[in-house]
Amino acid sequence: MNSGFDPARLARIKGWMDQHVSEGRLAGLSVQILRRGEIAFSEQVGYRDAETRIPVTPDTIWRIYSMTKPVTSLAALMLYEEGAFQLDQPLADFLPEFAKATVWKGVGHPLSATEPTHRAITIHDLLTHQAGIVYGDPDGNELERALSSSGLDLNRCCATVADAVDGLARFPLAFQPGSRWFYGLSTDVLGRLIEVVSGRSLGDFLQEHVFAPLGMVDTGFAVPEGKAGRLATLYDCTPTGFVRSAIQDSCIAPVTLESGGGGLVSTMVDYQQFATMLLQRGAFDGGYLLGRKTFDLMVSNHMGGDLASRGQSHFSETTFEGIGFGLGISVMLDPARAKIVGSPGEFAWGGMASTAFWVDPVEEMTVILMTQLVPSSAYTLRRQLRVLSYAALIGDL
Repeated sequence: MNSGFDPARLARIKGWMDQHVSEGRLAGLSVQILRRGEIAFSEQVGYRDAETRIPVTPDTIWRIYSMTKPVTSLAALMLYEEGAFQLDQPLADFLPEFAKATVWKGVGHPLSATEPTHRAITIHDLLTHQAGIVYGDPDGNELERALSSSGLDLNRCCATVADAVDGLARFPLAFQPGSRWFYGLSTDVLGRLIEVVSGRSLGDFLQEHVFAPLGMVDTGFAVPEGKAGRLATLYDCTPTGFVRSAIQDSCIAPVTLESGGGGLVSTMVDYQQFATMLLQRGAFDGGYLLGRKTFDLMVSNHMGGDLASRGQSHFSETTFEGIGFGLGISVMLDPARAKIVGSPGEFAWGGMASTAFWVDPVEEMTVILMTQLVPSSAYTLRRQLRVLSYAALIGDL
């Protein structure tokens, strides 16, 4: 028995990992489970580059994409604790380009057909994806297609986040602020807010206030030349298996566009430090990144129901039934309604390249999955790992 886990059942996870690699679904992956301060499971399988057959190691660097969002959201809440803003404060107090935001009338109307907002976008709207700021999508509606064609994926369009957010503010909102939940670029705007409020670049702020205190030495918006050999190759999922993605070098230094919604790279070792701090309600060996009451607010459900009741986006990093949303992170409300094992109150998020993590305060555990396959919906990796992880938990210390 290891931290309440049955060793034979934990071994199923290694078999699951091996199978995904041997059957050609993934080039490589890493999984780590911590419970009550002990690493109960930590395995790396396959290759960080399938062509060169360089194996996955604990210090492999991964593009974590939207697993950046909880980091940026926590950083914003650190400024909130300093009195820099209130959650219900208008965004335009800090980013005046949003003062004249309008709302698109919807499908079937030109983008010029807009109406006034019923109220201002607030910082809370950004943290909860209720601002009406959506992702671009070449196969989506008129607004999503326009955002996509403008390159507003905050990866290639502009030199800085300031430029990108300025461009984004010229588009209408997809819906009235606060009227529904819809996954999008809100956290990127939040990252720009951090820059304006702090007077620092987002990368510098995160380095000083999050990464350095937690000892996250390999996490940032750019991979230095000396560490580039540790960066895993990004792959796209195709009907015949994974293929090397055309997007490889956007995170190699220098990087000037620091996306608070999806720009970070990290390692298993580093992200475990972040997840452990979350499990400890903002505490780490050396102090607190958040006070416990602010932390509890972060991981509370702010939806008044589950995401299914708040309107859904066609893309997200979570399911909708039985799942709520806090400040930058999803919250499990009802495992039975979500039709998956888990604990009420656990919180989680994932990234576009199929990475994922969750923190379960009831079981005092964290689970982290690192791999590099786009899109994250290619396989049900997260749900598979969730079942395997909880199936191995059979007792307490």
